[in-house]
Amino acid sequence: MDRFRAMRLFVSIVERGTFTGAAEQLNMSRASATALIRQLEQHVGVSLLHRTTRQLSATPEGELYYHRCRDILQDLAEAESLLSQRANSLTGRLKVDLPASLCRLVVMPALPDFIRRYPDIRLDISVSDRVVDLLGEGVDCVLRIGELNDSTLIARRLAELSQVTCASRSYLERHGIPVTLEELERHHYVEFRSASTGRVDPLYFRLSDGVVQRRLSSVLSVNNGTSYVAGCEAGLGIVQVPRYHVAAQLNNGDLVEILSQLAPPPLPLSVLYPPQRQVPNRLRVFIDWLVELLRPF
Repeated sequence: MDRFRAMRLFVSIVERGTFTGAAEQLNMSRASATALIRQLEQHVGVSLLHRTTRQLSATPEGELYYHRCRDILQDLAEAESLLSQRANSLTGRLKVDLPASLCRLVVMPALPDFIRRYPDIRLDISVSDRVVDLLGEGVDCVLRIGELNDSTLIARRLAELSQVTCASRSYLERHGIPVTLEELERHHYVEFRSASTGRVDPLYFRLSDGVVQRRLSSVLSVNNGTSYVAGCEAGLGIVQVPRYHVAAQLNNGDLVEILSQLAPPPLPLSVLYPPQRQVPNRLRVFIDWLVELLRPF
């Protein structure tokens, strides 16, 4: 038995003085309403209603129960209203987990704009590339780069991040600039090893008939995006990264793009959040802001 539904029905019967009107209010048949009140009376152990052919009224016990039920239902409605108002307001804490490079190079520099727009939202940002238990850790959303595994979370694609193959100027001065995949075979790359799976990623190149992979020799293996780029800057090999990650180094000439005609496919960037009947407004406006921020990428 749904006790709250039964209480709502009982209160409506007392106030309307009729089973039929109360049942219609709750979108029930009269027979279903009668059966539910019978279950409620069995549950509380007393008769709640006097029933005659002409009149329907509460028993003394039913009158007492009516007043208590009415107060409980009013308190519940107020509590739900407060929660709904809070969810629909642009206030409160928003806990977000971001990839380190995206946080440092893209999101953090733009945050003053978001805070100017929504000064009553308090952002709590953590940085990681690990699998986050959103419900267990109280995280509202995470941003992840790359293809997603099957998940019970809601995912929304934010952008397609263009990638670049590059090396340091000093590395290319020592080893030459490869212009074909055959010439690339003589080069080194910095291995990127997934922190969660331990898998080493190959380099990817787009050809006219599809995407090919290449693995090169290496003297360095890393599991972090920042150290990956640092290894490239140190002249230890070729890397492939989202262009935003090395835009400054490409602009000042410390890093040089190579094999641009075979640029790797873009990486999807997605936001993930728990399934919920109503997305809080503070989360909704943050996601909309991210879409606007990442549109140029």
